[in-house]
Amino acid sequence: MSKKVCAFVFNHFTNDARVLRECSALVEAGYEVDLIALHNSEMKELPKRENRNEGFRVIRVNDQLPMILRWPLLISSYITDFVKMNIFTKILALILVILCLFNMPITTISTVLLVTIFSNRIVKVASRRGYSILEMTIYGLMRNYDIYHANDLNTLPQAIVGAKLFRRKKLIYDSHEVQSSRSGYENPIFGKIEKFLIKFIDVMIHENDTRAKFTQDLYSIPYPEVIHNYPFVSHPEENHSVNLHKLVGISEEEPILLYQGGIQKGRGLEQVIQAVPQFKRGIVVFIGDGKLKPTLLNLVDEHQLHDRVKFIDKVPVDELLNYTRNAYLGFQVLNNINFNHYSASSNKLFEYMMSGVPAIACSFPEIQKVVDKEKTGICVDSHDPNSIAEGVNYLLDHPEVRDEMSKNCLIAREKYNWNVEKKIFVEIYRKTLQVK
Repeated sequence: MSKKVCAFVFNHFTNDARVLRECSALVEAGYEVDLIALHNSEMKELPKRENRNEGFRVIRVNDQLPMILRWPLLISSYITDFVKMNIFTKILALILVILCLFNMPITTISTVLLVTIFSNRIVKVASRRGYSILEMTIYGLMRNYDIYHANDLNTLPQAIVGAKLFRRKKLIYDSHEVQSSRSGYENPIFGKIEKFLIKFIDVMIHENDTRAKFTQDLYSIPYPEVIHNYPFVSHPEENHSVNLHKLVGISEEEPILLYQGGIQKGRGLEQVIQAVPQFKRGIVVFIGDGKLKPTLLNLVDEHQLHDRVKFIDKVPVDELLNYTRNAYLGFQVLNNINFNHYSASSNKLFEYMMSGVPAIACSFPEIQKVVDKEKTGICVDSHDPNSIAEGVNYLLDHPEVRDEMSKNCLIAREKYNWNVEKKIFVEIYRKTLQVK
């Protein structure tokens, strides 16, 4: 009888390549896999239940409180905030409430002002986190799973409840990031939470050796298992379904200088745009979305680079490499804003490699180790637009070097791919289930 796996991920599972690879590998190895993720009611095409072609089931839970449950918390937060107000704000709030009760003509304005006055912190936290965690936990208890798999810290409590509190099952903690030093997790409380929760796990997985050693030293735990972010084996150069030059409206002769992935802070994207005026040729194309996109658009406006910088929205992960293969080179220029960035060896580097695209890469340990060893790109100072421009111009001026690096990419992809890595991953599961 096949073993049952309950995996958790705290996103909508629309573009999570690592989780897709791992769930697919487990199905291939004979496991029955349920993945519990988040639903978004605004995404009409996103199903709450999905039987994936890869053979596993996705269960999506609400990412906020239903309205019927939100009102009690809303009223409670209003009362709490009212008590904390100074006397003048209390008087204003009471006047607005009275106007609302008597249905005065300025009711709409009053309501807006009321919401502005009251912070509703309780509602925000409960509706966006607490309810989702609770519903995930409940679904994790609805079947008799043999092993639980938590992807990142924000799903570890749910997995602990299912695996250790109500049952005695195995628990794998797969940390895709350095939880104690990453963007959005600057508060030291996250490191303390991880240090406490990590006591309940059976096996920890990290994304590379630099991160594994850091976590081992930080928490005095056994050396975590390492599963790299290598992509599925693919030969996108054989697929000509996407013509990126035509898509963004540029000449076939113009080199595409590509960035693909989340448009977020700390990824060196501002420096790339600042370097564009120094590039001797080429059009920079960004594929993806994120909070930093408006900032980049403003930079393009400020430097009048509309003819040299293009943006397209993110594309499905299983189609991405068909876009990537069109590029002359790709950017992987993280900034050293925390240890998570410094220690990264993200999907992007290997997606470029899989597509035969040399990288302009940051000189951080895990990334430089691969680029230098396999001769698949140039490492630069990712904080310095001048250094980025020098790397780009070198490859533009030396197409024969670029072509040699492209060939090296296609050789290296036979080593840095999921077909190799998934054997290590499945073996971790086998050993974990064998231990009594």
